[in-house]
Amino acid sequence: MTSSTSRQNLIIIAAVVIALLLGVNVFLLINKAKQDAKNKELTEQVDEQDEEIQTLNKQILDEQAKLESLKGENDELNALIDEQKLALEEQKGRIAQLVRSNGGYEKAKSEIKRLTAQNAEFIAEINRLKTENVDLKDQTLRLSSRADSLTASLRVKSEEVDNLSLAKAAIASEKESLAAENANLSEKVNIASVIKVQNLVATGYKTKGSGKPTKKERANNVDHLKICFDATSNQVASPGNEVFYVRIINPVGETIAIEELGSGTLTRSDNGEQVRYTKATEMEYSREDANLCTNWTPNVPFQAGKYNVEVYNKGYLAGTGKFELK
Repeated sequence: MTSSTSRQNLIIIAAVVIALLLGVNVFLLINKAKQDAKNKELTEQVDEQDEEIQTLNKQILDEQAKLESLKGENDELNALIDEQKLALEEQKGRIAQLVRSNGGYEKAKSEIKRLTAQNAEFIAEINRLKTENVDLKDQTLRLSSRADSLTASLRVKSEEVDNLSLAKAAIASEKESLAAENANLSEKVNIASVIKVQNLVATGYKTKGSGKPTKKERANNVDHLKICFDATSNQVASPGNEVFYVRIINPVGETIAIEELGSGTLTRSDNGEQVRYTKATEMEYSREDANLCTNWTPNVPFQAGKYNVEVYNKGYLAGTGKFELK
């Protein structure tokens, strides 16, 4: 009787163990199937995003090809074209980030549309400058021809030496003026679209427990700064997204910069100098006067003393301001 009962108990235990093992196997198989399906979905999503990125990048390459076709013998215009091509190249990473984000493909397409429109304006401007350069070359050739003619006349008409000398001097002056105008043309194109900044004001604040910020003048009471300025009207600049780089300089002359909070380095377009900046802020610019504010919360104490603030746009210093914390 005892032996039979033990055998039955063993059979029951074995059945339970087998059932548990079967349950575990079923659970593992179901989980594996779910994981495989999830991995397949993620792979398909990544492949789709890669195709979208390639499609959008091709549009950027097409725009760069249009720019390359504009190159000629004018080194200054070629340099402008290379800068525009580089600017488009730098947008590839941003486009890829937009596509990778949720719902970012439509935003990326809108950004490509904006870049294409901006590039079309740039191409139109380059074509206009090329036409002007052709006109200047024609004028120079005509002036050179005229100078040669006058020089020949001087050889045979000694009685007109004085008058012809004056004419030749006038021609030389005109040629110098045309050369100077041509040299300044490229520089004007670069800086004409810079958006100047006015009425730059920086104010110290402390956020209370209620979450409401209160103006403060003493450094030990300030936990963040609010920097506001007016972006002035510029009809040459293209409407759309504009980036302003804010540089806050502390009382000992150091740039306040924390990479984790968005600080970085820019290259000045006028002299190539590397400049540290505190924060970059963006706005949708419509060629009209607009006010822009941004906050800087470094989570470290502020020093007492006088601070300087610089704002850069397109690599140029667009405006400055000062403030003091007691």
